[in-house]
Amino acid sequence: MAYMLLIAEPRGQRDTRTQAEGEALYARMLRFADDLAARGVLIDAQSLVSDKEAARVQVREGRASVLDGPFTEVKEMVGGFFLINCATRAEALAIARECPAAEWASVEVRELGPCFR
Repeated sequence: MAYMLLIAEPRGQRDTRTQAEGEALYARMLRFADDLAARGVLIDAQSLVSDKEAARVQVREGRASVLDGPFTEVKEMVGGFFLINCATRAEALAIARECPAAEWASVEVRELGPCFR
């Protein structure tokens, strides 16, 4: 079964780190991804830049609107994800507990499946 580990980090947290601190944390995440790949469970992993330049698009009654970020009403932003293939939910949760980002963010575990479930 495929699971997505979504890294939900507090907005603005990145701004509190020095460049060196940010690079050290990123290196830890890259090592975690390498370990998952070596174990044969990693499908994909990506980091996202800050939501300061993000945009939301909505179409209502045929009219599109674009809202530019940052989105002040949101307390957390998605900072990245790991897409993994596990035999069970318990295995996905165990992997999420190993994720370095769990120390400074939340790691949301979601099974992939049809959106009508």
